[in-house]
Amino acid sequence: MASQAAPLQRFKAAMGKVYGSFESFANWRVPPLPCNAGHRGRYLWTDAFGVVNFVTLRYATGEERYLGAAKRLVQTVHDTLGRTRDGSSRLPGASDAEPLKGGLRIGKVDEAGSDGDGQYHHYLTLWVYALSCLAVASKEVRYNDLAIQLAQAIHPRFIAEKNGIGGLSMVWKISTDMSRPLSRSKGHLDDVTGYVVFERLDSVARWFGQGDDQPLLAEKEQYWSMTMRSRPLQSSTDMLDLGMSLWVAQFCSRRGDEPLRELGTHGINTAREMLVERKGPYSILTKSAGRRLAFRELGACLGIKCYSNDADLLNSADLLVEFWGSHAEESTPDDLVAITQAMLAAALIPGAFDLSYPDGRRLGRS
Repeated sequence: MASQAAPLQRFKAAMGKVYGSFESFANWRVPPLPCNAGHRGRYLWTDAFGVVNFVTLRYATGEERYLGAAKRLVQTVHDTLGRTRDGSSRLPGASDAEPLKGGLRIGKVDEAGSDGDGQYHHYLTLWVYALSCLAVASKEVRYNDLAIQLAQAIHPRFIAEKNGIGGLSMVWKISTDMSRPLSRSKGHLDDVTGYVVFERLDSVARWFGQGDDQPLLAEKEQYWSMTMRSRPLQSSTDMLDLGMSLWVAQFCSRRGDEPLRELGTHGINTAREMLVERKGPYSILTKSAGRRLAFRELGACLGIKCYSNDADLLNSADLLVEFWGSHAEESTPDDLVAITQAMLAAALIPGAFDLSYPDGRRLGRS
């Protein structure tokens, strides 16, 4: 059984179900995601996990070819989701010299409708984090420069004046050309995630010796003002949101320790109730695999492993990962296979999603 194999073997097996025979790197080309999981074969959330997971493989094995795979995946995503849906041109505002000035589509199969294509803030912040991980692992600043280029391009398009009476708010989805909002509210974690990830990009720029300037200072100030209005920061009982809350809480900032500590404390308490104590409404974990969504629960496990030192909670997360290692294939709808397997790999070995990996250096902290 897959759950009995060594974690690294299982990690590679899960990634192979998404990206094919990447171990034969010399002949490998980035394949379309399986089961038509994204438009023109790409989906931004899944591929962001793919990039970070390839970076993890580089750290875990010392083999540079995995960074080569990450770079090929990045280029493929930019050449697909950085272009119009018909592939005929780059998104408005972008150019060959500045390929991310037009943002990135998320890769929904449908062009319009309630589940149609667009640009999602929480997908884009995950992508720029992935680019920063690749920059550090490869020691190539251009990937962090691309991340900053994308961050500066998208930020003003998601910001809106709150009710016309001053103060700022956000929307979580905008059109593929970034010309108009497609939602009326922000995502639960959009402001705090924007802050900590943009701080990460500035920290990586300083690590590369690009001076003490903070190219994203203005954007961080706006995120911070919205974050402070949202206090106390809390996670939710949605498993993926819980996991991303804990992933965010591992970041610290010059001013952000207390709000992030609030988020982390609430997330840990919620996770304990759900996974260790099984209190109240959390009976979903007793339901059959076919009535649950693996990728959401794996997101919770990832966040717990990045943030928690609670032995009981970590053991519960390991058991949940083991469960999905054995049941994900048989119970996952075809269109969710790619996202599930990419997140299964990350939940097995968080790797570069953990700011302390591999050597205790925390570039996200300042």
